[in-house]
Parts: sequence; C-alpha cells; structure tokens
Amino acid sequence: MSAALCELRVEVQPAWPFRLTRRSGMDGLSPVRRGVLHRLLHERCGDGQVPVELRVAQLTGGQVLIGARAAAREPAARAIRRMRAALGVDLDLRDFHTRFAGDPMIGAAVRANPTLRPPGRPDPFEALAWAVTEQLIEYERAAAIQRRLVAVFGRRDAGSGLRDSPSAAVLAAQAPARLAALDLAPSRAITLIRVAREVGSGRVDLASTDEAVQESGWRRLAAIPGVGAWTLEVLALTGQGRLDRIPAGDLGLLKFAGRWLSGGDPYARADEGQVRALFARFGRWQGLAASYILHAGG
Repeated sequence: MSAALCELRVEVQPAWPFRLTRRSGMDGLSPVRRGVLHRLLHERCGDGQVPVELRVAQLTGGQVLIGARAAAREPAARAIRRMRAALGVDLDLRDFHTRFAGDPMIGAAVRANPTLRPPGRPDPFEALAWAVTEQLIEYERAAAIQRRLVAVFGRRDAGSGLRDSPSAAVLAAQAPARLAALDLAPSRAITLIRVAREVGSGRVDLASTDEAVQESGWRRLAAIPGVGAWTLEVLALTGQGRLDRIPAGDLGLLKFAGRWLSGGDPYARADEGQVRALFARFGRWQGLAASYILHAGG
C-alpha cells in the first residue's frame, strides 16, 4: 500500500464478552503478529477498488481496537464495519447464554467457553469459495488449496505484504484446468468458476443484508451442480452472519448427532434431517449451537 492518505481507528466495547484469536488463519489471510490480527480487504472507491489494511487488537479492559489504513475515509470505515461483523464483536449473546448455559447437550461447552462466536469471514464470496474448496476433503488439505489460490490469484499489497482472497471476477475468468492444477478436484474447479460467474456478474448479491435477497441468491446458486445445502449453509453462517443456519451435512455434526441419538454409540452416524431436528429447538441460535459442537471436535 502506498503512503496512507487516511488512518481510521475505532474502539469497540463488545456487547458480550469477546476474546480475539491469537492464531493465524490457516489460509494465510489473517496473520496474527504479537497479538495483533492483520487483514487486507478491498473496498469501492470511485470507479475502482482500493486496498484497506486492517489491524485488530484487544485492549486490557476487553475493548477491541480496529484500525484501518486506506486511500480515503469511507472505504476504511466500510472495511472496519465488515471486520466487526466477521469477528462478531457486536453480537449480544445474553439471550443465548441465559437460555442454554444449562442445556443438557451444549450447556457444559457454553459455560466453558462463553466468548465463542461462529467463525466469520469479512467477504461473503470468500466464504462461498472456501466452502467449495472444503467439500469432501480434510480441512488441512483444503487450507493448502486456499493458500495456493491466495498466492496465485489473491490481491497483494506490496507495502504490508498482506494478500486478500481472489475476487469473484478473477476466479470467473479462469480455466478449470488452472484451478485443478492447485489440487482442486476438476469437478469442484468447475463449480467454483460457475459460482464466481454468478457473483461476479451481479446475478447473485451476496453482500445484501436483506434475508429475502440472500435466500433468492441461495436458490440461484443451488441450481449449479456441486452446490448443495452444506455449501450454502456455510456461506450463510460464516459469510452472511445467519446464525439461524446450520451446516447439517458437516461430518462432525453427523457423528455427534449419531452418538447423541443412539445413547453413546461411537460408530453411529445421523443423517442431515436428524441433525436439523436435533438442533431445531435452538431456533435463531442454531448456527451458534452447532459451532459449540464443532469447536469441541464433535
């Protein structure tokens, strides 16, 4: 990034106890250095986009300090808002904890880790693209693919050395073989290009906060071969802040529900319908309830 024309800082008092991660993201997008999380995003500015370098730190009183450097104030402010949403800093989880801290299924995990939020991403297309890469393979292999996508197609800021995830427009223009060369299965390479074209063309608006618009986009994406319920639910939960959505096809949830419903059989496995029925009582908090199970390793 060239000499910053604007530096903006916002100090946030979390609505519910919050703990900033001290681990760098495995995809290489969010390194943590000396307790400070760094992230590069891109925001609209005039007719183009400008890089925004973000830094997030937690103060001794629990407040969260988010700083942004960009060419202008407005893109810096928008990037801060996106980062706040991804981190879940402003989530008021009092109702969830009041209702479910004593729950027989998740209560112990809730009491042990009251600061947990679902993993969030500041770019919903990034959440969708990464969900496609994570289909049917172990997470470590998917993270390696994501790092390659970032290295080859990501947007780099020379000043900070940070990289942003690839844009929908960039991935939409690739040949399937180019993505498959990064260890992405050929069928998933085609799926990734097709979802990128839908988003890059504006036919699917992932950034909207209107639930009707979001769900219309899910239906359009669901028509693409290779985009199933799990992929869309990961997008909803991690990229669009929809805590009412649960990735019911996650292997960890299928195994957990199987054990729970069978009375402890370690080899039992539920189906997606049983997972949804098991978590239905958590209502608008289903995604957070599931996150507790997945965080504990199912």
